[in-house]
Amino acid sequence: MNALRITLQVLLVLTSLLLVPLVLLHKGKGGGLSDMFGGGITASAGSSGVAERNLNRITVGVALTWTVMIVLLGLIEKFSE
Repeated sequence: MNALRITLQVLLVLTSLLLVPLVLLHKGKGGGLSDMFGGGITASAGSSGVAERNLNRITVGVALTWTVMIVLLGLIEKFSE
């Protein structure tokens, strides 16, 4: 059980570190702080629709994996008492 917990914790850290840049890579919707500092100028030169859809799929997959790791770690902690 200890090896499983360590494995899940390592996977949790990796997915957490991967999730941050994936979220930051998404195109802004405008009207926020990015427009105030000139982010709106490059909004028209953003990624294509296919690349944005693939980024969305990858981000959702990593977020679901992250959520499963949290739930599994919580269940292991609960039943190990």
